[in-house]
Amino acid sequence: MPTNVLGGDIRCCCRDPLTGFYRDGYCRTGPGDIGLHTVCALMTQEFLEFSRESGNDLITPHPEWHFPGLKPGDKWCLCVTRWQEALQAGKAPLVDLEATHSSALEFVTLEELKAHQL
Repeated sequence: MPTNVLGGDIRCCCRDPLTGFYRDGYCRTGPGDIGLHTVCALMTQEFLEFSRESGNDLITPHPEWHFPGLKPGDKWCLCVTRWQEALQAGKAPLVDLEATHSSALEFVTLEELKAHQL
């Protein structure tokens, strides 16, 4: 079982909508996950708009990719670099530390994540 940023077993981020690179509810990563979908975050309107303006529209549904479109209040496995960009812009969403993969610490600090914990 992969570990979370706190050193424990990673817990499920969300099953409705079904998230994760592997669409199993977990923010796990592995070969092929170029975006590193490792941060379990609670969506806000501010973040969703920031992401869309930055070239990644998470609002619009894409059934052909099994993507329902997100709304404020949804939890989702974000790419760690997108979360980092949002942090630098002052728009980072809150994070579920127990559901965030330990590899996120290669890009952001535990202190930064804790400052935005759910």
